[in-house]
Amino acid sequence: MGHKHAHPEKAWQAIRTEAIESLLNEINVLTSEDIDKVVRHYEENVGPKTGAKVIARAWVDPEFKKRLLADGLAACAELGIGGPETELLHVVENTSKVHNVVVCTLCSCYPWPILGLPPVWYKSSAYRSRLVREPRKVLSELGVELQEDVEIRVWDSVSEIRYLVMPEKPDHAENLSEAELAELITRDHMIGVARHIHQAG
Repeated sequence: MGHKHAHPEKAWQAIRTEAIESLLNEINVLTSEDIDKVVRHYEENVGPKTGAKVIARAWVDPEFKKRLLADGLAACAELGIGGPETELLHVVENTSKVHNVVVCTLCSCYPWPILGLPPVWYKSSAYRSRLVREPRKVLSELGVELQEDVEIRVWDSVSEIRYLVMPEKPDHAENLSEAELAELITRDHMIGVARHIHQAG
């Protein structure tokens, strides 16, 4: 059930996307510039980079971290982040003995203003049904090997509340700037299907 391997349909999807873009351009519905603006919006304003900025700020600012854990929405609003789908945002912190992971067992509830659109695998029936029943096995299949003494907490997102995982700040990141720290944090870390923070470079 992994989500990291190459998908055989990717090439076909790219061709199909290019064809649709060309058609929309030809009939003057959308220009390439319009499409680029949408892509940039999801990459820079609404997407994992936004969530990474939130986590990086919490790593360098203990008072902000306290506010983020107490009221995720209010803390994110301090950074100009928020909107629909984050009306109740609960941030959960990984520690050496606790690993948090997020799922939506009913559909695909997800804090999209902070993480962007949910990945396909997050919406899959296999992930949604199995993670609650056998989280350690599913995480292992996704490359997250946890010691038996690490508690796994599964958070089920619903329409009323969304979850964001705060990964542990790695020791090797002590001398990095806030911007450099943000570059280390991925969408998968903030869902909880990745744990180790890889050093830049």
